[in-house]
Amino acid sequence: MKTSIATVSISGDLREKLAAISAAGFDGVEIFENDFLAFDGSPREVGAMVRDHGLEITVFQPFRDFEGMPEPLRARTFDRVERKFDVMQELGTDLMLICSNVSTQSLGGIDRMAADFAELGERAAKRGLRVGYEALAWGRHVNDHRDAWEVVRRADHPAVGLVLDSFHTLARNIDVETIRAIPGDRISIVQLADAPRMDMDLLYWSRHFRNMPGEGDLPVTDFMCAVAATGYAGPLSLEIFNDQFRGGSPKSIAIDGHRSLVALMDQVKRSEPAMSIEVPDLPDRVAVKGVEFVEFAASDQEAEELAGLLAAMGFHEAARHRHKDVALFRQGGINIVVNTEKEGLAHASYVVHGANAYAIGLKVGDAAATVDRARALGATPFEQPGRPSDLAIPAIRGVGGGLIYFVDDASNLSRVWEIEFGVADATADGEAGLVAIDHVAQTMNYEEMLTWILFYVSIFRTRKLPMVDVVDPGGLVRSQVIESDDGALRLTLNGAENRKTLAGHFIAESFGSSVQHLAFASTDIFRTADALAARGFEALGISPNYYDDLEARLALEPEIVDRMRARNILYDRDEQGGEYFQLYSRNFGEGFFFEIVERRGGYTGYGAPNAPFRIAAQKRSIAPRNEAALMASPTAAGDDR
Repeated sequence: MKTSIATVSISGDLREKLAAISAAGFDGVEIFENDFLAFDGSPREVGAMVRDHGLEITVFQPFRDFEGMPEPLRARTFDRVERKFDVMQELGTDLMLICSNVSTQSLGGIDRMAADFAELGERAAKRGLRVGYEALAWGRHVNDHRDAWEVVRRADHPAVGLVLDSFHTLARNIDVETIRAIPGDRISIVQLADAPRMDMDLLYWSRHFRNMPGEGDLPVTDFMCAVAATGYAGPLSLEIFNDQFRGGSPKSIAIDGHRSLVALMDQVKRSEPAMSIEVPDLPDRVAVKGVEFVEFAASDQEAEELAGLLAAMGFHEAARHRHKDVALFRQGGINIVVNTEKEGLAHASYVVHGANAYAIGLKVGDAAATVDRARALGATPFEQPGRPSDLAIPAIRGVGGGLIYFVDDASNLSRVWEIEFGVADATADGEAGLVAIDHVAQTMNYEEMLTWILFYVSIFRTRKLPMVDVVDPGGLVRSQVIESDDGALRLTLNGAENRKTLAGHFIAESFGSSVQHLAFASTDIFRTADALAARGFEALGISPNYYDDLEARLALEPEIVDRMRARNILYDRDEQGGEYFQLYSRNFGEGFFFEIVERRGGYTGYGAPNAPFRIAAQKRSIAPRNEAALMASPTAAGDDR
């Protein structure tokens, strides 16, 4: 599989772009004309620079407003093409992309346009060059790949091929199955892009909101399956126009791009195993069976404070590590690890972020295969030297700098608690009725959010729920749920656009720590709330006004509302009658908190309507030393995810 990316897809000058593209593992690059024109080197120097980075130029693009022009514009257009052919030969590439005409002066007509391409094919062939024709979704006469193919077919010249672009096809809801009838050897190059579903002008949508395959809502996999069925075996190239990417890290965006192509083609291969494109073998997306543990890094003092909060929630210290300063707290099927080591990654994480949940352990079917897939998709495996008796738990670095460990039922990994802590791997009884981790909420800067989404959906067998935009008095927080079909893994990603929101404040004050809260599942939240109160747990206080409105809005019985009011429990109900109960702790450290939830009747949401009321309560309970910073701007934090 030859991978490529257009220089317009990432930020930086041409040198920075090429360095990032090469480092990410791409084979080739599309030289976007504006990037070339802005560079202060000759075409030969650019071509040499590309090759010095181990890349090839897959295409030079775009050439605009070519076909169907009246004279004398037609003659001038051919003169322009010849000059670009000169540039191509000096660059060292043989393919030019020509996008469908948008000029109001163009005449259209399939035969007229085909004749233009037939002549152009002759001129290109004399120089050993090729041209590819792409249907822009907003083209004046050609805006459908079927019409573009008809022009190419009638031109009937070996130097003239078709360019397929997933965005232009999918944005117009064109049936991708029509691609299967196109001969693969007549396709010059395939360009790929995803995008969120939006109802807006096609040109504006295309120029500002494209993203990597897997980050958006378009059926790019279906598109690529149809392409694979044609027998096409050429380069797969990303062409991404995105305002956010233009201001992002070239290295990070390039890595995302390569990851997206590998993950996409892995899925295509599983649907179209006989395709001509050679795709690396890697394990399938991993099914997660649950969150095995969450590990905190803390100082001795903060570990003591955290232990007190956990004890108030019904956890007990089950064991200490055989030779490390690490404690294990348990309740139900929940394992919380508190690491106070003075060396290693946990300590480094504490030094940078303060007390934080720096590692998550996931239970999977095959831990080694999970790491293999993650490594093939650009993730970094993690190993930390230890004693020979220590269990080597497979792990990778997460996108936020933390760790993700993997355990399975194979070999010694199934005995992790016995080997490391000397306790049985059994469910621990708990007085408070907490049974599992319902979801893990992670917070990041909004511009990094697509990277997080792609990371999770490409490695794990998960799906994205629709993004929720939550208006925060201090700005906007965007919330995206990533979850498995069975709910064994639920991650809520909250993207903060500025530090005036509670989510943004958490990132700023913790210097980028990602896990902002853990949600524990209860089998009976009222019994849990009473048990916690008896143990000295201080629940986040909710305004009495919330309960008066709740009773009227949802026509709840006064008795149930009174029970919730007395325990500071929030409530939501979906259209199918599913119910959701929520109880929050006060903040721990710089904005971290715990949530306790109970789901009834198949409720699958996350209590989004309760966000403003929970946020207001958190603002009231903010630590005095942080109050001044937050008083300058009202705060809030995403939805109740």
